Amino acid sequence: HRIFINHGLSVTSNQIEIQEWYNIKLEISKHAGIPFSASDFRKLFSNAIGLRLRSDVPVGVCLSGGLDSSSIVSLLLKDFNKTDINTFSAVYNKGDIGDESEFIHVYDDELENMKFISPDSETLLTDIQSFVSAHAEPIPSTSPYAQFKVMELAYKNVVVTLDGQGADEMLGGYHYFFGFFFKDLLRHAKILTLISEIFYYLKIHKSFLGVKSFLFFLLPKKLRTKVRVNEKGYLMPEFVHRYKDKNTISGNLYGASSLQDALIDHFEYKLEHLLKWEDRNSMWFSIEARVPFLDHRLVEKTLSLPGNALINKGMTKDILRESMKRILPEKIRVRTDKIGFGTPQDEWFRTPKFQALVQGILSSESFRNRGIVDVEKAKHLFNQHIHREINIAKEIWKWLHLELWFREFIDSESHTV
Repeated sequence: HRIFINHGLSVTSNQIEIQEWYNIKLEISKHAGIPFSASDFRKLFSNAIGLRLRSDVPVGVCLSGGLDSSSIVSLLLKDFNKTDINTFSAVYNKGDIGDESEFIHVYDDELENMKFISPDSETLLTDIQSFVSAHAEPIPSTSPYAQFKVMELAYKNVVVTLDGQGADEMLGGYHYFFGFFFKDLLRHAKILTLISEIFYYLKIHKSFLGVKSFLFFLLPKKLRTKVRVNEKGYLMPEFVHRYKDKNTISGNLYGASSLQDALIDHFEYKLEHLLKWEDRNSMWFSIEARVPFLDHRLVEKTLSLPGNALINKGMTKDILRESMKRILPEKIRVRTDKIGFGTPQDEWFRTPKFQALVQGILSSESFRNRGIVDVEKAKHLFNQHIHREINIAKEIWKWLHLELWFREFIDSESHTV
């Protein structure tokens, strides 16, 4: 089966013709070697935001507190004097995973219409069936649920939203992109730069994730798949054997030989999922979501840049950070952590009601008969999570959401195609 991305299909006299209307690699190549400075980035980014402000209905911003959405808000204030723009944020208790309150409240004195919502285990239990229905496919984390609630909040106030989707894929925002960058430097024999960048990474982030990703990306495809499977520890061997040669993530997404190739692969293999989740969340509440970072002019020019324009001295998104000097609050501009619309899901799944729900799922005959998850291993891991010996909230959510999706869209006798 071939998947045609950026193609159009026409049927004339029973003849099918498929034509490519956009090729991102070709468009990027047109900008190769052409200077594109932080100042140029800032001007084009501001223009992209201005285009997406055009509307006959109220516009707001999904403000997570991170570098990307905050850059949009800061330019709205600086270039468009939009002090009355509505912002919508998910916040939690101080210290909870996913709580970005300290960064969001930096704007308290500048924005007039800041609005907040606080998703919790009770709201998720109430919304879970609607959320499953809204997405109609398994979702790997509760981060889209936080966005779901933000869109619910926005629905009461605006019809159009702006947010920072796409910036991570365009600017190398995920920490494992350091692994691609290091691999790129090694491939071009830039050993001294490689050593320097690893030093900066370890010094700033106090983490080995980037280095581990680097070593992982050097592995052959089959070994990468095996490592990921063993890392989970709960997948049934028969399921793994059946799909081990069809793993797009380990094979394609993690097999890039350069940082630029990795970013392009993310546009083709990962970003489509994120945009689909955003569309599902926003349209569930009749909202049009707009993403200024994905202005094609900005994407093409940025992806044509060398790796050190994006990752430099242990910091991601270097050109964005440079472009936002004296515009973005410094506390946010120099942030090194990344959360986005995260949630305290680890604690949510330890509450009595969620324990009952998850244990019911794991003990169900339907879950066991899927042949995907080793039930006994899953039960053991869940018990360890409850007792705070480990944190596997992401995996617990995958089991839960996958089973609920199966029951609604695959098992239901009323479901027709």
